Amino acid sequence: MFFRRLSIRARITIGSLIVAIIVSGGGLLAVRANVQWILQGADYSLANGDLLSFAKDILSNPGEGVDSPAAGVLLLVKDPSGVVKVDTMPHDLSELIRHGLADSDKIRTTDEGTSYVIVSRTVTNDRGEWTLWAARSAAASDLAVDGLDRSLLIGELVLLLVFGVASWLLATAALRPVSRLRKEAESLSGDAGEELLPVGPAEDEISALATTLNAFLERVRASTEREKQMVSDAAHELRTPLAALRTQLELAHDSFDDPAALAAEVRGAEDSVARLSALANGLLELSRLEGSPAERRPATSAALVDEAMGSVDRARLLGLARSVEVGFDTDDLDPADRFSIAPEAFARVLDNLLSNAIAAVGPDGSVELTIRETAEGIEVQVSDDGPGIPPSFLPVAFDRFSRPDDSRTASTGGSGLGLALVRAIAESAGGTAQLHNGDVGAIATVRIPRIGPSRKM
Repeated sequence: MFFRRLSIRARITIGSLIVAIIVSGGGLLAVRANVQWILQGADYSLANGDLLSFAKDILSNPGEGVDSPAAGVLLLVKDPSGVVKVDTMPHDLSELIRHGLADSDKIRTTDEGTSYVIVSRTVTNDRGEWTLWAARSAAASDLAVDGLDRSLLIGELVLLLVFGVASWLLATAALRPVSRLRKEAESLSGDAGEELLPVGPAEDEISALATTLNAFLERVRASTEREKQMVSDAAHELRTPLAALRTQLELAHDSFDDPAALAAEVRGAEDSVARLSALANGLLELSRLEGSPAERRPATSAALVDEAMGSVDRARLLGLARSVEVGFDTDDLDPADRFSIAPEAFARVLDNLLSNAIAAVGPDGSVELTIRETAEGIEVQVSDDGPGIPPSFLPVAFDRFSRPDDSRTASTGGSGLGLALVRAIAESAGGTAQLHNGDVGAIATVRIPRIGPSRKM
């Protein structure tokens, strides 16, 4: 928990020091062990050298006695009968050997604070088996190892100090672009603009972070701009029906003595309230779809066809008032195929497209709904024999509150949200929505992808 509270720079430095301690400590211990092994090997070699000359003398002159060793040579020799012929060992070492404790050919022991290495050898001549021991003081080796320990310890501390400072400086240099990025981010605003975070020339993690933050900033700005535009459009759209409603209510106050006029004004006010309610519901649904699309609930072909038939029935009732004929044609769809759209959302798409088409055609016109299954999914087309769509309107047809000239919707009092809802629903299901003019009238096409491969061969 404490480590998590530290800054990234401190964590990098501490982590680097821990790694350095483990690596360098292991290396220094290996160096010390190797030097100590070399020094001990040298001591054993010198002690073996002391034995060699006496062993040769015993082998070449079995009838003669053993010569006394030179000064400083520590030697103990036993003849075949066990009698000690030569003993220049310190007392404790001599006692150790005499009592048979030195049963190995190489041992290391301590006598009165001084370390010795002892080697032994047996030599056989005509008189029998001789046993020889030689010892060498390891004090010089111990002093050398002690000096090496101090040097290694000082070197380790200096190395860790240098490594820690270097790690701190490198971490500071590595995080400097992050600090600059943070300061740049603090200076930016969430409003729409051209300012973005600087992306460095190197293709590293900092550049990737800056690119990701820029993409996030652009999404936030776009979302903010959409919200501002929606509020502005909604205020503009609400102003007219609210003004009309207020006027109708004022006129209703003046018509208390005329029941027929009062009833007419109340019916007009009800129409204005219905329009306001439809506009508010459309805005709410569109905001939900654009802000956080709902979880896709797949539907089968059979469920979508059922919804389509219900939409056609509603459209035919709507078309009766204008003598508009509504036709319906569909392929023989596989009822088990599944598509990434909920049935009720599919019905909303069809209701909007059909009602728009009915409003566009004149009396005795016709509207046709066609549903086809493609290799990718399902395709819905709503065509009419009306006057078509002005070419200038096609690029903005799916925008909120957009309306063509009075050739299509001026008489209907629509809010301009129908096609925007169609596109939002289609895109939230992973599909597309398109609008274009045909040879006669307009054609709206919506495609919804299939979930999984087609079962058709």
